[in-house]
Amino acid sequence: MATRARVRAPELVGKGGWLNTGDQQYTLADLRGRIVILDFWTFCCVNCLHVLDELRELEEKHRDTVVIIGVHSPKFVHEAEHQAVVDAVERYEVHHPVLDDPELATWKQYAVRAWPTLVVIDPEGYVVAQHAGEGHAHAIEKLVEELEAEHAAKGTLRRGDGPYVAPEPVATHLRFPGKALLLPDGGFLVSDTTRHRLVEIERDGETVRRHFGTGDRRLADGGPDEVRFSEPQGLAVLPDGRIAVADTVNHAIRALDLTTGVTTTLAGTGRQWWQGSPTSGPAREVDLSSPWDVAWFADRLWIAMAGVHQLWSYDPGSGTVQVSAGTTNEGLVDGPADEAWFAQPSGLAASADGDRLWVADSETSALRYVDRDGTVHTAVGTGLFDFGHRDGAADQALFQHPLGVTALPDGSVAVSDTYNHALRRYDPATREVTTLATDLREPSDAVLVDGDLVVVESARHRLTRLRLPEEAVRVADQAHHTQRAATEIAPGTLRLDVVFQAPAGQKLDTRYGPSTRLLVSSTPPELLAEGAGPGTDLFRDLVLADGVTEGVLHVSAMAASCDDDPENEYPACHVHQQDWGVPVRVSAQGTARLPLVLAGMDEQA
Repeated sequence: MATRARVRAPELVGKGGWLNTGDQQYTLADLRGRIVILDFWTFCCVNCLHVLDELRELEEKHRDTVVIIGVHSPKFVHEAEHQAVVDAVERYEVHHPVLDDPELATWKQYAVRAWPTLVVIDPEGYVVAQHAGEGHAHAIEKLVEELEAEHAAKGTLRRGDGPYVAPEPVATHLRFPGKALLLPDGGFLVSDTTRHRLVEIERDGETVRRHFGTGDRRLADGGPDEVRFSEPQGLAVLPDGRIAVADTVNHAIRALDLTTGVTTTLAGTGRQWWQGSPTSGPAREVDLSSPWDVAWFADRLWIAMAGVHQLWSYDPGSGTVQVSAGTTNEGLVDGPADEAWFAQPSGLAASADGDRLWVADSETSALRYVDRDGTVHTAVGTGLFDFGHRDGAADQALFQHPLGVTALPDGSVAVSDTYNHALRRYDPATREVTTLATDLREPSDAVLVDGDLVVVESARHRLTRLRLPEEAVRVADQAHHTQRAATEIAPGTLRLDVVFQAPAGQKLDTRYGPSTRLLVSSTPPELLAEGAGPGTDLFRDLVLADGVTEGVLHVSAMAASCDDDPENEYPACHVHQQDWGVPVRVSAQGTARLPLVLAGMDEQA
């Protein structure tokens, strides 16, 4: 057994208490003898949702030795509300205990810097590994198997049922619905996201006509009682009358024929797209990543590819998909489509005149649009870390994680301002933002019906019809900034080290060139005098500019590793990747080294 660094695990503390434990409170001492995996997550983060899915198989396979604990660590103000965490745990079918840590107490104790981060604690209560980002499930499973063998031999492994207690199910027609579509006869089609199905509803917005989907996660085509979805979201009508469905966790675009009731797959393989995978080609042969919404614009079906911060498009004539905007870098950068940055685009709508594709860019709390020339513009929003509820001039207005956009006949846009529980309006003519309605509960979409808006109130599990007010609702201004504490860094040269240790039995994959990638930028760009840009080493010396005292360092890292077995002609390979946004403040007492752990332990800590 290889010698590994061990650090005593700090206690688990969260003001919001424990969920999924039957009201039982736990300490690490209560879990001694079990392998504990802490999953630091927040429910706005699509990468965190990917990791929840990655962990499901490991959670089931090692249920008698492993306890996964989600440590919910909020980015947005809304995510610090306890009921919002309760809702998210049900919405995303989290089947393990969750510690609600609204003040980031445990996050700080474990020196976490990014969502998602996984920390492995051995049965004796020591931290033995840390992994940031996605793609680590295989490495953690190998480590779990090693720890099981090691601690079974030592007599320090305790097997048995874990602390998870399932909450009581609740009977409702819809459960955390995502998006809605107005049908020609005045009824609605709704993506019933948490129940993995589509629901057709009468024009009253309540009476159910029929369901499409078995309610079980999987990718399977067929009729209403055979088809399977996994957390479907966006809906759009195709020119042939079929309805395109963003089947988010299946990483696929499906097509429902309401006449026959049959659903087929238009695009995607069921596998998640990773760096290095094809970005265009026959639609059924190209991997996708968490498509969240769809809209018909410029003779193509546009796809909000939330999982990789891009917009893709599907051409039904050629049966192909391709990247249409975005670089996979997360942030807010306008300009030509192939240079623009998005951050979890989650809502799409073509303008009434067909000249713009409106985009709800959720993680930057922004309203963006793509014009017919393929240029990306920002109408409202400033970046990843500023959000709130403020009306007025667009350059001062604030949203909080909007998930939906609805084009209105007068050229304005209704924004489902999800984490503000509000419906907002942006008028391009005046460049003003107003509030149309408040006291909604996580609105995620809205459709125009006879001059009214029917809103998907996701966390109230219903459709709500609103008469558009003649005057805007007046609300008190609220502005927020991410509550993560800034890292104090010394002026001059800052050493950036991305820590990556290949999992046991694997090595870096250098068959096709460098197996690692590092991209660095900053907000404001003037923060860095030297060191911005791409490279292949996982370390870099960054030179801080004089006169800029604070900002955010954006770091994107990727490493590919493969099984280290010379006898295996086709070794299994895995991609590990993560994006960090690190708030920093320049101080004479600050550190000259910034370590970011992608996988392993920082031996210089």
